[in-house]
Amino acid sequence: MKISAINKCCPKPQFTSKKNDYENPINRGTEKGLAIWGSIGGSAIVGATAAGIGSCFIKSGIKNRGIKLGGIGAAAGLLTLALTLPAKIYDTKVKAFTREKEMDVFSRDRELKSNIIEEVDKEVKDEDVSLDQKINHYTSVQMANKGNGMLIKGV
Repeated sequence: MKISAINKCCPKPQFTSKKNDYENPINRGTEKGLAIWGSIGGSAIVGATAAGIGSCFIKSGIKNRGIKLGGIGAAAGLLTLALTLPAKIYDTKVKAFTREKEMDVFSRDRELKSNIIEEVDKEVKDEDVSLDQKINHYTSVQMANKGNGMLIKGV
C-alpha cells in the first residue's frame, strides 16, 4: 500500500494498492520499540524528579551528595521501568494486533469494491449485455457502496 503525502496540490491522502501486493502499514516491531522508548523516557523523568526531591532532603555540604542523588534517581527510574514496561509492551501488542486487523478489513474491503467495480465496468463496455441488466448491476453496486438497504427501481 502506498500512501501519498498531504500537500496543497493533493489535500486528501490517496491510498493506492496494487493487486496481490498488499502490505499492512502497521509494524509490530516499531510499535514495540516506541513503547520501550516511551517507558524509558517516562522512567528517566521519574528518576530525575526523585533526585530533585532528594536534593531537598540531602544537605549541600554532605560528602558524595551527587552520587547519593544519582543513586536515588536511578533506583526510582529503574523501579518505575520495571513496573511499567511489561504492561506497556502487552498493551502495545494488543493495540497493534487490533489496528492490524482493522487495517486488513479496510484494505480487503477496498480491494473487493475495486474488483466489483471493474467487473461492472467491463460489463458496461460489453455490447452483448442488455441496457436493463447494465443499469441493474450498476445501481446494485452503487447501493452497496452507499450502504443503502433498499432500492426501488422503476419498471
